[in-house]
Amino acid sequence: HLLLCSCFPSLCVAAVLVLYFKYFIGWDNDLSTTIYHTFVALCYLTPILGAIIADSWLGKFKAIVYLSIVYTIGQVIMAISAIHDITDTNRDGTPDNMTFHTAMSMLGLMLIALGTGGIKPCVAAFGGDQFEEHQEKQRSTFFSIFYLSINAGSLLSTLITPILRAQECGIYSKQSCFPLAFGVPAALMVVALIVFIAGHSMYIMESPKGNILLRVMKCIGFAIKNRFNHRSQQHPKREHWMDWAEEKYDKLLIAQVKMVLKVLFLYIPLPMFWALFDQQGSRWTLQATTMDGNFGAFIIQPDQMQIVNPILIVIMVPIMDSAVYPLIKKCHINFTPLRRMTVGMLLAALAFVAAALLQIQIDQTMPNFPSSSQIQVKFLNLENTSVPVEVEGQEPFAVPGFDDWFCGPGSHIYIYRIAICRDENCKARKQCKPIARLLFCTDLIPSLLRANFTIVNEEGQTCHYILQLGFGSSYTVLIPSTFSFGESVTIQDIEPNGIHMAWQVIQYFLMTCGEVVFSVTGLDFSYAQAPSNMKSVLQAGWLLTVAVGNIIVLIVAEAGSLPDQWAEYVLFASLLVAVSIIFAVMAYFYTYMDPMEIEAKFMDLEPEEKKRKELGMTTKDNLAYVNNETSNNTDDKQTKI
Repeated sequence: HLLLCSCFPSLCVAAVLVLYFKYFIGWDNDLSTTIYHTFVALCYLTPILGAIIADSWLGKFKAIVYLSIVYTIGQVIMAISAIHDITDTNRDGTPDNMTFHTAMSMLGLMLIALGTGGIKPCVAAFGGDQFEEHQEKQRSTFFSIFYLSINAGSLLSTLITPILRAQECGIYSKQSCFPLAFGVPAALMVVALIVFIAGHSMYIMESPKGNILLRVMKCIGFAIKNRFNHRSQQHPKREHWMDWAEEKYDKLLIAQVKMVLKVLFLYIPLPMFWALFDQQGSRWTLQATTMDGNFGAFIIQPDQMQIVNPILIVIMVPIMDSAVYPLIKKCHINFTPLRRMTVGMLLAALAFVAAALLQIQIDQTMPNFPSSSQIQVKFLNLENTSVPVEVEGQEPFAVPGFDDWFCGPGSHIYIYRIAICRDENCKARKQCKPIARLLFCTDLIPSLLRANFTIVNEEGQTCHYILQLGFGSSYTVLIPSTFSFGESVTIQDIEPNGIHMAWQVIQYFLMTCGEVVFSVTGLDFSYAQAPSNMKSVLQAGWLLTVAVGNIIVLIVAEAGSLPDQWAEYVLFASLLVAVSIIFAVMAYFYTYMDPMEIEAKFMDLEPEEKKRKELGMTTKDNLAYVNNETSNNTDDKQTKI
């Protein structure tokens, strides 16, 4: 039940969010990327709030249920915000009050971030709670299958949501159906929630143990304050700086805080991995818009290319668990969790190197568009002979005569420019109306890749033309008033996208391999190294690294100091390699812990600790007390002390 529930929430707005920002709201690439990563960062900041709610108030089960409802409400609001007819008073297909749609979108995204972010640490930790102490292998298998379920949902999301978006819907005018793309996941989330609740009788549900995160923060604060107050050399040093909290807090809590801090320190380099990984939904999707998605039998939309990641996850996770890891173990290679994570980071860096090389090839096929300080002028010579043209600051050149384009002399020309692309700003169906003697309509069904138009002469005779097109191309069609049927002139202004989208599979494969050995391992590592009452807290800390990674992308996207996209890819790859080296050094000195064993030792000492605190003893008094008890008790008691 829990795994089935984890599958459907992945059917969320992220699959089409960048295109929604760009083509419905009307933002440019950088702003769309910025808002996208702000949303993702918020989704991974709210797990801290979810962990607090689960551990100190509602418990994990109720937290998942209530926050799922918040998530569903956010999806519904997003679907409403994408209905253009709400503010389209003049019925021209364009919203007249974009402020309303933007505000509704932001409200919906905030609720989704609160809901999905709050669920994240609870679901993983709640799943881990279903296993006993001796079921470490089963728990590790659960986390692999759990991650597999998440990516199964991502697979469905990336496949279905763009198809829903590509449908046309509307009351007065037909537009891309973003409301359907946002509404269907809301309905599926309701189904997932019902399934999850139906299995409540089978779950092991632990009651909340108080606001453990607040206790941890107070304990750390007291230790820092107490250490500062005793900073002079006359006070003896203690083994760990957290030991300065012993005057107020029991040793069990202090030991648990030490374990958490030890793992959190190891998390410091991890955000760089997520900074690269989450660009699959932004930069890599925008990269796909400049590529050819025609696979012959079917057409891949730019936002559908992300489907490669979950497909490979579904394939790679079982292969790694059942074949690769056992084989490495048989070779007597100590492939520890932290070493796996290091390899995953290096694979992600290699994926961005592949993306940079691909971007270089794409840039070579792209036209030279004018910059913000330039103007582009196109000369069309409608005379019969070539005409010399001189532009100040440029070399003289000749514009060919119209005869060279196989048209009759003295023709009167009607010019209608067409732009064929995959983007939703190509509203060619709206423009299917008479223009002089030219009737033109663009067929945007991706599988056809053609433009249909009809020419009508003075006698009312018609001729139907089909112009074969390519993604990303731009054409000018010239038709004389004294034409003969069968004649028309097409000028190709911009060539179709020349690099096929299949080349992105290489970078997706490398990134997915890195994700499998990094993320799945990290989830299990975070749970295994966490104290019993801080599972959700450490899971939230793991998810917090994702939020910081997206903030790194925001900083780079907003700075915009690199003129070429390939250079930005190389920058991210270089940073991750450097961070991987630092992480490898930190992992080398890390000592793996058994939280249950450590907690058991301090639980045995807890009665003595309480007795000492009741007597108000200081650290020096405690030592004298222990010596006195040792001399007066049996050997068993001495051993216990």
